[in-house]
Amino acid sequence: MSANSASATITTPQAQISIPPLLGASLEELTVWVQQQKQPAYRGKQLHDWIYNKGVRSLNDISVFSKQWRAEVAEIPIGRSTLHYRSVAPDGTVKYLLRLADGQIIETVGIPSDKRLTVCVSTQVGCPMACDFCATGKGGYKRNLGRHEIVDQVLTVQEDFQQRVSHVVFMGMGEPLLNVDNVLGAIKSLNKDVGIGQRSLTLSTVGIRDRIRQLAEHHLQVTLAVSLHAPNQTLREQLIPSAHSYKIEDLLAECREYVEITGRRVSFEYVLLAGVNDLPEHALQLAKRLRGFQSHVNLIPYNPISEVDYKRPNNERISAFLTVLKEQNIAVSVRYSRGLEADAACGQLRTSKN
Repeated sequence: MSANSASATITTPQAQISIPPLLGASLEELTVWVQQQKQPAYRGKQLHDWIYNKGVRSLNDISVFSKQWRAEVAEIPIGRSTLHYRSVAPDGTVKYLLRLADGQIIETVGIPSDKRLTVCVSTQVGCPMACDFCATGKGGYKRNLGRHEIVDQVLTVQEDFQQRVSHVVFMGMGEPLLNVDNVLGAIKSLNKDVGIGQRSLTLSTVGIRDRIRQLAEHHLQVTLAVSLHAPNQTLREQLIPSAHSYKIEDLLAECREYVEITGRRVSFEYVLLAGVNDLPEHALQLAKRLRGFQSHVNLIPYNPISEVDYKRPNNERISAFLTVLKEQNIAVSVRYSRGLEADAACGQLRTSKN
């Protein structure tokens, strides 16, 4: 277990010892930890069950442990957040504002559908990428989330819905590939401890130089979703400030390496902005870029935010863009975001309830 900003400080006669939260730790790590506390190894399995299946929030509440030991370890954090605000959209999508141990607030979204419950998780408090059409980027960046803070979001939604989470998308606040170690740790925990298959996990990135290649070397079975949003460098720089230092040609070359290393296709996210990037010539440019690429394009009609004047294209313009890509033999679909009325849709996440 790695220490992070939410660690508790335990004072002993010898020194102050920083104890990291237990959430996100594996069965093996928890077993080692209980043995370090002079407890029998089987306590590790009990602790794992209470954290991941029973949702315990304090070690003092684990009734199978002795009262004496519970008192001794009561101050050691499990790492759960507290609910700050909850809103429900007409389509059943639920947006949560979660307060972390240091008082920072993040957003997560529960998206129910037939036979599925998807959670959109944040990986940072705020986001440093400042994409021009995204509400999260308008609020600036505070810090990375710890492994436990990412896993906690999934457990929170699971408990609220009283239903097992089937899918997780790393598409909330923040850029996951600027928090690689904690994101990889959370993926491992969601897979091994929470029991969600890696193929049901999607990691979204705007593209950070060399990080997609780094991700590929872990040979995960997750879906990689790259936020492209433009078919050429000039337009991409207009929409995504970080594109100035990472040319679209270099990004796509790294994506092709990812396909070669992992054998898995890349999903490209493309937010359609009326009159900006939704013209037929944009579709043709995009098709040329992706021809022969093992990929899939998700077209996302823009979800409005108050800070900018971008508009969502009408259905005719969306259909025309889709048709051009299909005629060019590009695998493509349109994804209409859920939770629009609750400001919980793609690009709308912000911590607005103080």
